[in-house]
Amino acid sequence: MRHLALDVIRDEHQALAAMLRSLSLLLQHARREGTLPPFDVVRAMLFYIDEFPERLHHTKESQLLFPKVRERAPELTPVLAKLERDHAAGERSIRDLEHTLLAFEVMGESRRDAFEAAVERYITGYLEHMACEEHDIIPAAKRLFTEADWVELDAAFAAVARLQLNDDEFE
Repeated sequence: MRHLALDVIRDEHQALAAMLRSLSLLLQHARREGTLPPFDVVRAMLFYIDEFPERLHHTKESQLLFPKVRERAPELTPVLAKLERDHAAGERSIRDLEHTLLAFEVMGESRRDAFEAAVERYITGYLEHMACEEHDIIPAAKRLFTEADWVELDAAFAAVARLQLNDDEFE
């Protein structure tokens, strides 16, 4: 049976993974061509990563999904603790990356290697984080949650989506 909460998480993971991989490809292409990357595009990509997963996606996981998993599968507490630490560190990580981008943009080629290395570390860590959620947390939820759990979780995810849509109307 399909559940809205899992569909939302998977869809958001796919969108974020595509953005991260595109960022990596953009930087690789610029290096191969011997040019600077389009900084405005890179900034926009980092802004998306900051706005979307750090402020919206992680909140749904941390506040809605993880507590139920922790309740039903206490053996996953160490995994959940690591994922929560990742979420907590996410805002700082993206700010550090944005700062490293600014240094590259202002200081030039001498900062390129540091920026590209920081991006690749960030991408690797983020993809590993999402893989952990998809290989450990989601299967546990599918296995252990009751139909009542899913009804509650799906309704909560739908409510968050409605709030997000309403917030977008006023911006």
